[in-house]
Amino acid sequence: MKQLLQFGAGKIGRSFVAQLFSRAGYRIVFVDVVPELLAALNARGRYRIEIKGDAPETIEVENVRAVDGRDPEAVAVEVARADIAAVAVGPANLPATFPLIAAGLLRRRRIGAGPLDIIICENVLHGAQLFRDGLRPHLPPDYPLDELVGLIETSIGKMVPLMSATQTADDPLLVWAEPFNALVLDRRGFRNPIPAVPGLEPKDNIAAHVDRKLFVHNLGHTLAAYLQHLRHPDQPYLWQAMADVSVRQAARRAMWESARGLDGRYPGEFTRADHESHIEDLLHRFANQALGDTVYRVGRDLFRKLGPADRFVGALRLDAEHGVAAPCTTLGLAAGFLFRATDEAEKLFPADAAFHADLAARGMEAMLTAVCELRPDREPDARLRRDVDAAHRFLTQARTRTDDWLAEAR
Repeated sequence: MKQLLQFGAGKIGRSFVAQLFSRAGYRIVFVDVVPELLAALNARGRYRIEIKGDAPETIEVENVRAVDGRDPEAVAVEVARADIAAVAVGPANLPATFPLIAAGLLRRRRIGAGPLDIIICENVLHGAQLFRDGLRPHLPPDYPLDELVGLIETSIGKMVPLMSATQTADDPLLVWAEPFNALVLDRRGFRNPIPAVPGLEPKDNIAAHVDRKLFVHNLGHTLAAYLQHLRHPDQPYLWQAMADVSVRQAARRAMWESARGLDGRYPGEFTRADHESHIEDLLHRFANQALGDTVYRVGRDLFRKLGPADRFVGALRLDAEHGVAAPCTTLGLAAGFLFRATDEAEKLFPADAAFHADLAARGMEAMLTAVCELRPDREPDARLRRDVDAAHRFLTQARTRTDDWLAEAR
């Protein structure tokens, strides 16, 4: 039986990547550092996924075990014997994986196990180069990294909601997820034949699909959360946002703004029909009531989501580069500065509490420079700053009247 080595036994690792490979007949070996997860995976050898959607389903993932990521020798053994590996640990935790993987690659070379393909299941830009730069210091100068390691970038579109402590109390391995099950990945990154795993969607131009995920999917999702919080602060769910015609239309129009920008950056990669089906499918998925996704989860982490290369500022730069007017994307960025949704304990995400403390102390103009990195002394940044400031003043004065903005933006 072939074996997938999955770094990260979190929600994406369990509900998405491991599930796909398990269904294709692979044994799954997780690498993690959470004692509770390690113990449960090894005691049971299986776990459960609840698919939330129009056709609910329970999936039992079997033939699984786990090794402790704090045991470098054990991890190196697994890297050496794996048929393929995947990493879904979160960008902040990636550096801790590099020495573990490198030690396994050296062991693998000694036993003549051949190239190892590593699927990078992180929504990060230039993930393959990030991995090369992270692995090289832990490998000899003459190690043929590009020959023996396939670094496969992905576009992760799977939505996995937060679960409360009550929901996971009886089963720490239980995970909820939506039915969507397509893993878009870089065809050119593989050093071995692409696995015959249903759900894998290899693409020749992965950069276009990574950008589409960030500037269409992430943009529309987060914009809906920000506007929903302003218009209906007492309604905590994303599906409720989709029930508001103005919020849904603002999300749709912002996603189309990015779609036109993507056509300028990647001519011929997408057709209008591609964009239409993708955007309408996303709006349908955002409205999935059974998933129970929250405005808080989707919108939190403002320093990152309002950052210079992320969904709003990155999309605005893309649109400006290709002459696309983007009033709805601008409105979404401005709404982010007013986002104060809380969790079930009525607490702000810790980093967002710091964000608002900075905003109160420094003011909007300074935050546009410090957080968004929109500089007042260059174009198109100066124009984008003026547009965001106008949208922010509009929202501050009339938080619930986003339909007026939409009407004026036609």
